[in-house]
Amino acid sequence: MSAPAGYGAAGGVDPIHAVLDRGLHQLAGLGGDLVGHANAIGTILWSPPRVLIVGRLKAGKSTLVNALIGAPVAETAALEATHVVTVYQDGAPSRAEVVGLDGHRQPVAVGRDGHSVALPLPSPQIAFVDRWLPSAALRELTLIDTPGLSTLTVDNDAATRRAVIDGFEQTRTASVDADAAVFLFDAAPRTDELDFLQQLPFTPLTMLGVLSRADSFGEGALGERDPLAHAGQHAQRLATQLAGTVSTVVPVSGLLAQTAHTGQLTEQTAAALSALGGLTPRQVARIIDNDQLPASLPPAARAQLLGLVGEYGLIHGREAAGHGAAALNDWLATRCGIDALRHLLHTSIARYAVLHRAHRILARLDQLAFTHPARDHIRTIAAGLRSDPTLQLVTVLEDYQRMLRTDPDCPVTDELRTILTATHRAGQVELPEHSDPTQIAAAAQQRLAMAQQRSLATGSAAEDAALVTLIGFYTTLTTTSGVGR
Repeated sequence: MSAPAGYGAAGGVDPIHAVLDRGLHQLAGLGGDLVGHANAIGTILWSPPRVLIVGRLKAGKSTLVNALIGAPVAETAALEATHVVTVYQDGAPSRAEVVGLDGHRQPVAVGRDGHSVALPLPSPQIAFVDRWLPSAALRELTLIDTPGLSTLTVDNDAATRRAVIDGFEQTRTASVDADAAVFLFDAAPRTDELDFLQQLPFTPLTMLGVLSRADSFGEGALGERDPLAHAGQHAQRLATQLAGTVSTVVPVSGLLAQTAHTGQLTEQTAAALSALGGLTPRQVARIIDNDQLPASLPPAARAQLLGLVGEYGLIHGREAAGHGAAALNDWLATRCGIDALRHLLHTSIARYAVLHRAHRILARLDQLAFTHPARDHIRTIAAGLRSDPTLQLVTVLEDYQRMLRTDPDCPVTDELRTILTATHRAGQVELPEHSDPTQIAAAAQQRLAMAQQRSLATGSAAEDAALVTLIGFYTTLTTTSGVGR
């Protein structure tokens, strides 16, 4: 089995990928159809993290996708723009394939506008659309745009649930496997949204909340409070309230981000906005309401400005626009909040996505060991991978997932999360980063004794398994050469 170009035995490959790749080479070495199985699983291993974008109708999902990709490729019409799940990934030439519920793939034409795709099947018969674009951004992350939840049509809501919930575990040939999710909401998630999030196959470590349309939050651009600042404060409160569901909440203005990152601004646009610089806020409000337009801003130009920078940009972006399109674009990029989102996607979310993906790969090997004639050899390979210290955190993640479902308030659940979220070995036993190995070993010994004591009386099979994992983990840490992070 061969990995894609740029990967393999060369330096720079993280240890988890290297161990799994070695196991897949062993699987391919068994010959026969296992070569194909190894390559299929290898595709999962070596492709970029797959991030699901989910939210209600008009939550701004497609606008956010466009901003993250850096091109206006996802439909952003006012109504049900995204009728099917669409997977955006790096690839040339630009093309698309529709995947039916039966797994059959059918190439389809991409419109001259660069984004519209003619669907050859009714939406309820489509599992998802694969969309390839030459994109530097998509080399780092594959983005999965979804129809809105609780939308105008039952079919659209069902399409999202089928692809990301039902299909995830049941029909992998017609599902979209993802490693992490970004959930968009407005003031706060509704009950049905939280119920949906609980059904996704992720943990809070791989779930990120986005407070969308931050530029119109609260009283909006015409209110007394700056809506972006207000949204930032509200996002912090939401992050605390939703700590059991998402890792954090980030305020983002999708509109400002899309305009800043898709090359839509022109000098003419900046000049039109700058020409409003001498107006009072009340006069700008009249322009927004279309009650009073200056001669320099005919209706078509007003509509274009609002479509690019919204009410917030119309009021607050005029000074930056006076310095030209580049300055205005920089101002939009700074204010929109997408840099913070990108940072989280490429750091903490990507980090935990690697563990989540390793878990999925081990599950695939377990399934193969159950069904394939060479099951004994496959079990040996899988057992070897699971016993490798490098994959110890994958087992911790698996137990954390089970405990979240079984008893999220159990101290064992918090202990597992502490191990996963620590950025250094000392942090895994809640010590300062610069603690010496002897201190780490002593703290691990204390936790080992506590885990052994708790294992004498547990409340569930999930807790039993988690304590076995904790005992093994702390046993490793009791030596000065324990597993580092």
